[in-house]
Amino acid sequence: MRVPEVTALFWAIKILTTGMGETLSDFLGTHLPPEIAGGIILLAFVAAFAVLFRSRSFRAWKYWLAVSMVSVFGTVVADVIHTIVGVPYVVSSAVFAVAVVVILGLWHRSTGSLDVHDITDRRSELLYWATVCATFALGTALGDWTAASLGLGYLASAILFGVAIVLPLLAWRFGLNPVATFWVAYVLTRPLGASTADWLADAKHGGLGWGTGPVTLGWVVAIAALTVVATRQDTSARS
Repeated sequence: MRVPEVTALFWAIKILTTGMGETLSDFLGTHLPPEIAGGIILLAFVAAFAVLFRSRSFRAWKYWLAVSMVSVFGTVVADVIHTIVGVPYVVSSAVFAVAVVVILGLWHRSTGSLDVHDITDRRSELLYWATVCATFALGTALGDWTAASLGLGYLASAILFGVAIVLPLLAWRFGLNPVATFWVAYVLTRPLGASTADWLADAKHGGLGWGTGPVTLGWVVAIAALTVVATRQDTSARS
């Protein structure tokens, strides 16, 4: 299998990567010219996937490095569409939601399954990562829509999505399709993590204003520590 087991540790790292991607993108955009920041992010994104796809077996650090770079790249895509192209967040959210549905449809038609446990070949792996990229862009737009456009602020948005993410868990516990609930929760991790990180880093929209640099560093350390734990668990499981 080319993806990690879906455990509590998986969800914890996933949420951390979403927040780190948000603040790292903002940090680079603030301290570097847009062209340079964009170039760095694109190169890091491509490099992470080059490392991932060259690996013949699953490695936790390679997987989470790729997810982290998707998080940064997804933030840039959603922000560019809003700030430069001028598309409202509600519109981009709808467009990205349609993109997620279309990719999932193509994936199911191609392989007959959307279960991450069935990802054993390159075709399903590529469709999986296409879905992941679309969910990150969707989640970014959703989080910015609730925090900025609706005026809820970062903390209220984080609470909103924190409550929302419990619903697919409860639905799964009560017997709803586990694949459907997984992907709903997967989408919601993005606005949850990003809103939380923005609340810590940004002084706007009721944020604490700790700064994108310190918050990014803190979340990178947390991701690295939990990835080490995940790697040790994988090693123990194979022993």
